[in-house]
Amino acid sequence: MPIDTIRAVDRNQILLRLRERIVSFAASHMGRDSAEDLAQETLVLLEEKYRHVTRLEELLPLSLQIVRFKMGALRRKTARRGEYTAVSVEDVPLLDRSDDPAQAFERKQMQERLRKAVAEMEERCRDMFRMKLEGRTFEEIRRELGVESINTIYTWDSRCRKKLLEKMGGSWERPDPSVVPGKGSVQ
Repeated sequence: MPIDTIRAVDRNQILLRLRERIVSFAASHMGRDSAEDLAQETLVLLEEKYRHVTRLEELLPLSLQIVRFKMGALRRKTARRGEYTAVSVEDVPLLDRSDDPAQAFERKQMQERLRKAVAEMEERCRDMFRMKLEGRTFEEIRRELGVESINTIYTWDSRCRKKLLEKMGGSWERPDPSVVPGKGSVQ
């Protein structure tokens, strides 16, 4: 058998024994799955960069130092990604996106109040609200209404919103039945 072949067989046996020690060392500090991966990465590095190191007495401390560096890098990586503080999907309760009956009722009442208040407003205000709900900009509304100055549109918008608020009872929220607008509380 040629000497190169004998050295290759010896190195392979040394690397197999070394792999067992690397896995044991890494598993004592991290999980078994991580230890297997780290051992594989260490052996690849030894083969690629440290092929000239052949003796077990030199390879063992070198491989353990490489594994320490790789474990530190893995810890930093998992900390950066937040894997230590990650919560299992099964442990997180799902949000109920449906409204509870009280919220649905309140929203329906608000819609009815808005419809009634807008229906009582003058046509220009109704048109402005419609165009705003369609997503038009103030400049587009100005052109649509044939107004020369955009400041006129800003003024109309402000007045229309104030009128709407008045028609809604002075508040966007559900009106308090004990308060009559402009009269204070009822005793």
